Amino acid sequence: MPISSATAADKSSPSASTEEILLELVDENGTTIGTAEKLAAHQPPGQLHRAFSVFLFDREGRLLLQRRALGKYHSPGVWSNTCCGHPYPGEAPFAAAARRTFEELGIAPTLLAEAGTVRYNHPDPLSGLVEQEYNHLFVGLSPSEPDPDPEEIAETVFVTPRELAERHARDTFSTWFPTVLDAVRPAVRELTGGTAGW
Repeated sequence: MPISSATAADKSSPSASTEEILLELVDENGTTIGTAEKLAAHQPPGQLHRAFSVFLFDREGRLLLQRRALGKYHSPGVWSNTCCGHPYPGEAPFAAAARRTFEELGIAPTLLAEAGTVRYNHPDPLSGLVEQEYNHLFVGLSPSEPDPDPEEIAETVFVTPRELAERHARDTFSTWFPTVLDAVRPAVRELTGGTAGW
């Protein structure tokens, strides 16, 4: 598993109020085939597009979860992995993952590493939107406590595997969370070691 350090990214990004946000459309092999506006790409039946998911851990091997802000149009108020999103067209997934982790959580992750990809199709019954994604997975360490952007994140918490299971049994999680967690587990075990329980 390649290991490299991520640095804090430039916080400037296209403004949703002045520009449409474009996503990269891909084929089943992850090859870019075009672009689509973000909301349009999530309308049923969904268009397969590039995405990323980040899983950050503290030095004790606990996973950083976030609860999505209530104002988000897609999956508001649900728990999910540390950070997820979409690269801009032409942006490397690694760069996008580091950028959004910094923008949403105020964290420049260390030892951020690629952890494979996973493809899924998850309709969201609450919003009616569809996640047709070719998702690039990343694991790393959180060097500091998060400082969340309230427009993106309602709250955060570090959890052990047992605490995650308990929270998952009582709280609502994003439709994609179980899929990306299962796919990233081998890399998580390599990062956190055998004692963390992942």
